[in-house]
Amino acid sequence: MHHAFRCAKRLFAQPGSAVVSVLCLTALFMTLPLDAAMAHAVTEGDKGYIQEIYGVHLIPFTYLGAKHMVTGYDHILFLFGVIFFLFRMKDIAIYVSLFALGHSLTMIAGVMFDFGINSYIIDAIIGFSIVYKALDNLGAYQRWFGVQPNTKVVTLIFGLCHGFGLASKLIDYEIAAEGLLPNLLAFNVGVELGQLLALTAILIAMGWWRRTESFYRYAYTANVAMMTAGFVFIGLQLTGYFVAG
Repeated sequence: MHHAFRCAKRLFAQPGSAVVSVLCLTALFMTLPLDAAMAHAVTEGDKGYIQEIYGVHLIPFTYLGAKHMVTGYDHILFLFGVIFFLFRMKDIAIYVSLFALGHSLTMIAGVMFDFGINSYIIDAIIGFSIVYKALDNLGAYQRWFGVQPNTKVVTLIFGLCHGFGLASKLIDYEIAAEGLLPNLLAFNVGVELGQLLALTAILIAMGWWRRTESFYRYAYTANVAMMTAGFVFIGLQLTGYFVAG
């Protein structure tokens, strides 16, 4: 991780121009309806399917978990931020495993014990996790406060938050008690498979980008754009919370 901190310090030394990217990204997100902003939501068709079935259905729930992961852009965006400056597969495996552990624990426990958090609030927290990680990649905490938070602990904590995001929605869909635990475990396996698929695509793209001169030239802009997406996502969720309330 020392290499990552040196990279972040280098970004502050050459911020470049991120204004156009930020404005374009903000405009794109502002065109999204509130329903589209619910990145951890399960689609209406899947919701109906979940509500109608009873008993153990391992394959369908595995598929639903994988589908959720590859279409959950807030989850993928945070994962992108986590591995942005991780160059060794060992480090990537450790951080992704911590995130998966946190995500799995709260998703399964939240549904099993019927403990959920308001969907808008938890999704706003997930948006904050994106902002936090972007600032971390930019070396903001060292620059502003002279300290570096424990990145492993933070990754685990935000993994717990992401898990609560899905648990809250699955609770609303009232999965049948018959076969609940096996179905949730299958769903979680699907989530991890989807995460592995998304991670593979990200690593391929990042591997190519890191071999070009543009990586350090645009890394600052990429993280500012990611931070902007997080702020817009927070705004959309809080707006939804107050409108729905």
